[in-house]
Amino acid sequence: MIKIVLLGAGNVATHLYKAFKSPSNIEVVQWYNRNKKTIDSYKNEVNITDNLNQLADADVYIIAVSDDAIEALSSALPFDKRLVVHTSGSASLYDIDKKHFRGVFYPLQTFSKTVDLDFTTVPICIETLRKQDYKLLKTIGESLGCKTYKVNPDQRPALHLAAVFVNNFTNQIYRVAHEITEKHGADFDILKPLITETARKIQDVSPYMAQTGPAKRNDKKTIKRHLKLLDNQHHEAIYKLLTSSIKKTHGH
Repeated sequence: MIKIVLLGAGNVATHLYKAFKSPSNIEVVQWYNRNKKTIDSYKNEVNITDNLNQLADADVYIIAVSDDAIEALSSALPFDKRLVVHTSGSASLYDIDKKHFRGVFYPLQTFSKTVDLDFTTVPICIETLRKQDYKLLKTIGESLGCKTYKVNPDQRPALHLAAVFVNNFTNQIYRVAHEITEKHGADFDILKPLITETARKIQDVSPYMAQTGPAKRNDKKTIKRHLKLLDNQHHEAIYKLLTSSIKKTHGH
C-alpha cells in the first residue's frame, strides 16, 4: 500500500483526492490544509488536519498549492529525508526544501472543482532526482490509469507554457466569441460542434495542416468585413494579432 499525505485544498488537490480513492494500492492517510474548514466536508472519509506538527507518516507528501507557497510550505514540514513532491507545471523542483527527497508529480490538465474529470485521461509528468522516487511516482500515476511521462527541467516548463496557449488562451478566445454572439443575439451553442471538431482534428493531423480560414487563404475581403464588424478595440486587436500570426506561418 502506497501511503500519501495531501497538502493543499485547491482544484488540483481536490481532484487528486477523489482520484486516489479508486486504486486499491493507494491510501490517502491524511489531508492537510491551513484552513481546515475548506476540507471539513471530507472529515468522515479521511483524517484531516491544519497542524503540520501532526502530519502522519507516508511514502510521499504531495504539495498541491500555489507556486508561490511551495517553498515556504516545504520548509515548514517538520521532518527531513522523506519524498516531497509538488504538482506545478512551472515551479522548479528545487523550490522544495533541500532537506527532503524532491520530485514533481504534474498532472497536465485543466482542473475546476465543480467539473467532473476522468482522471484516466490525464497525462502525468514526473521529475525526480532519485531513480527509486521516479519508480514510486510512476506507479502512483499508472495506478490512477494515467499515462506517465518522464520529463526534465526544461521540458516541463515548456509543456506548461504550451498548455497556457492551448487551454487558457484558447478559452479566452471562446470568451471573446461568446461576447460577439451575445452582442448580436446569436446562440453560442451553435459553435460547439466546431469547437469539438477543431480539437478532434489535431488528433490526426498537425495544427499546421489543420489550419483553415480567411487568414490562411489571405482572403483580404473577408478579413476586412470581420474587422468592420468588430466594434470592440480589444477584440479587434486580438483578431489582427492572430491573423498576422497565421499569415506569417503560412507564407502571406
